[in-house]
Amino acid sequence: MYHWNAERVREQLHAAFRPDAEVHLAFPFEDLDGPAGLFDTAYVALQEASPDVERRDLIVMAGTTEQERDWVGCCSYYTGTFAKSFLGIPPTGRQFSLRAHEFFRMVDGKVVEMQALWDIPELMMQSGCWPMGPTLGREWHVPGPSTQDGLQIDRDQERTAESNRIVADMLADMGRHPTEPVEAMRLEHYWHPKMSWYGPSGIGTARGIDGFRRHHQIPFLNAMPDRSGSPGPGNSFADGDFVGFTDWPGMSMTVTGDGWLGIAPSDTAVTMRSLDFWRVEDGLIRENWVLVDLLHAWDQLGVDVLGRMVELTA
Repeated sequence: MYHWNAERVREQLHAAFRPDAEVHLAFPFEDLDGPAGLFDTAYVALQEASPDVERRDLIVMAGTTEQERDWVGCCSYYTGTFAKSFLGIPPTGRQFSLRAHEFFRMVDGKVVEMQALWDIPELMMQSGCWPMGPTLGREWHVPGPSTQDGLQIDRDQERTAESNRIVADMLADMGRHPTEPVEAMRLEHYWHPKMSWYGPSGIGTARGIDGFRRHHQIPFLNAMPDRSGSPGPGNSFADGDFVGFTDWPGMSMTVTGDGWLGIAPSDTAVTMRSLDFWRVEDGLIRENWVLVDLLHAWDQLGVDVLGRMVELTA
């Protein structure tokens, strides 16, 4: 996909996937009909919007979950000239960046399931038609690993197991709040003082534990304190210093309070899709790449974000 010949991309998708593979893509694409549906629905639309589109990978990792499921995880972005409308988002005529977290479950050398989030709100922001609430974090072109080793992972089995344990323990402690005091989450025990949390567009990047708390965690928990189904070791896999998590969806919660994305409390139950990558350094989590399907969350609350965007640009 770096060189992106449309026919070659289609051939490779069919070669890599089983014909009946489950394909789950971000809202509004949703579930697609195997590799044919993925190409005809999503990739054709992307190439029509950007004839010179290409894909760049920042992290490519692989591992096995506790359920003995084999996954390959790709932290990537698509880029090219935003020449024509995409999902109603007005083109800019300039280079764009579309973050993507894509996970592929493998059986006998073939993809049998794909779970993928594309940061579609990122395109809205670049197009200047932002229909949602203000971002608390930093909006920018999210970087790859500071160690520049996301494509050259050393698959040391001891480090792999330790990385997985650290992230799993952190997530287990994080799930203790609000039934136990916030101190039970022990963030300082797991996160590096110079940690970077790279959230999706609409939430943004948070720097350090204080930034993470102020710009994401506190607003999130204030709005949805009953969140459950936090990622656990059963859904994670590790590769050297890197850990990936995939589930569809990964969490469920009720919007009962104010504070997250400017959404008013409505007592509405929602599920949330979140696909994550972590990098562990010297026993602490130094970087965390997070994509959340925000358009799907808004849709469950009865808000047509894409429709609102069209009204802004009409």
